[in-house]
Amino acid sequence: MLLQENVPLAPLTTFRLGGPALFFVEAKSVEEVQQAVAFARSKNLPLFILGGGSNLLVADRGWPGLVLKVSITGIDRRACEIDGKAVFDVGAGESWDRFVSQAVMAQCAGVECMSGIPGSVGGTPVQNVGAYGQEVSETIESVEVLDDNDGQVRELCREACGFAYRSSIFNTTERGRFVILRVAYALTPGGDPHIAYADLKRHFEGRETQPTLAETREAIRDIRARKGMLIVAGDPDSLSAGSFFKNPIVSQEQHEDLSKRAAAKGLTLPSYPALEKSKKISAAWLVEHSGFARGYGLGRAGISSKHALAIVNRGGATAAEVLALKDQIQQRVAEIWGVRLEPEPVMVGF
Repeated sequence: MLLQENVPLAPLTTFRLGGPALFFVEAKSVEEVQQAVAFARSKNLPLFILGGGSNLLVADRGWPGLVLKVSITGIDRRACEIDGKAVFDVGAGESWDRFVSQAVMAQCAGVECMSGIPGSVGGTPVQNVGAYGQEVSETIESVEVLDDNDGQVRELCREACGFAYRSSIFNTTERGRFVILRVAYALTPGGDPHIAYADLKRHFEGRETQPTLAETREAIRDIRARKGMLIVAGDPDSLSAGSFFKNPIVSQEQHEDLSKRAAAKGLTLPSYPALEKSKKISAAWLVEHSGFARGYGLGRAGISSKHALAIVNRGGATAAEVLALKDQIQQRVAEIWGVRLEPEPVMVGF
């Protein structure tokens, strides 16, 4: 285990901001993860697990403990299928998009709509990552973790992970207890791509044949790029944590109230089915119809020129400036629409 001190964290995040870690370890094996966790406990240091840094906002003062970057890699397809599903065991430090690419090349369906999402595999179960009608909870077979309660490596089945919209036990009831080491995904060999969202349907409008998985993946990446949701070198809109707010889940009564507020302004409220008797509202629509146009700026932080849901670092921004913009957006949306937007990125060191 290589222990480093005062390591800048900004270069390890897609926001490219935030202070240093007091201690830093990059672990490439389960044994190194165990050593790092044991070190943090022996020194009574707060521990933060870093993945791809794509869904993260680090405080300007940094992290006053140990940052553990889990860099366990590998994508292995099991020899035997489970209930007709192809199972892939993937290291937590593996690039998520690299895994999606390999799954698509292997003609296995289930994750193609999550193409282009930045970050590492280990972060996907934490927030039950999803996009364009798919969520990782639909394909996760199990998650291998290090249990900080007893230092043991154990396997959690899908049901034990407590998946819900953008949540799991890893970011709610058991936050801080588990270090994710590997994730097993069960995909459908020869399955059809999931074409459910309007953006995708429009992309393939007029086609007489079913798109392939590869064509769907490419379409998703194109759509994400147009919205500034694809990490592209040199693109100023890439300096973000992606979608900064979760799409609110509201009751039928709340939805009716919002619809009336929208109608009074001559607007139509877009929404999507969510849980039973609930509706999912577009957070981007709420932001844009609260006076925050794409390209809006507050100091060196701003809103992406391509997508209203992404807060970006316009150059030299501080975490404090990003939080100020977040607060401004939340306050205005609450005043106009009566909805409290919940941030999606993990806040570290605040």
